[in-house]
Amino acid sequence: MSERMRRVNEALREVLSESVADLKDPRIGFVTVTGIDTSADLRHATVYVSVLGSERKRRATLKGLESSRGILQGRVNDELRLKRTPQLVFEYDSTVERGVRLSKLIDELAPDERDTES
Repeated sequence: MSERMRRVNEALREVLSESVADLKDPRIGFVTVTGIDTSADLRHATVYVSVLGSERKRRATLKGLESSRGILQGRVNDELRLKRTPQLVFEYDSTVERGVRLSKLIDELAPDERDTES
């Protein structure tokens, strides 16, 4: 990935992180924008989000984000000077969830440090 595309992705992530927090849609829960993957021609951008809550809450949040796509694209257009405003697509990022699960498994398998220090 070129330096330019890294800067574009980071700028998009910053604008969208702030904008998602301002949305009033009740379906949208606690969302963190974890990453952006923009196509080289700036026509499409995949927005990876982490959502706190159940599977049902995740689905509702993704639907809320999809319905707010026009508002979010408008914010991107207003705040960034890009040749094109990319079409946003939202996807759930399960890496945070997997990381927590792996951390719990490691904690379960690791011997308790208090027992070994005595």
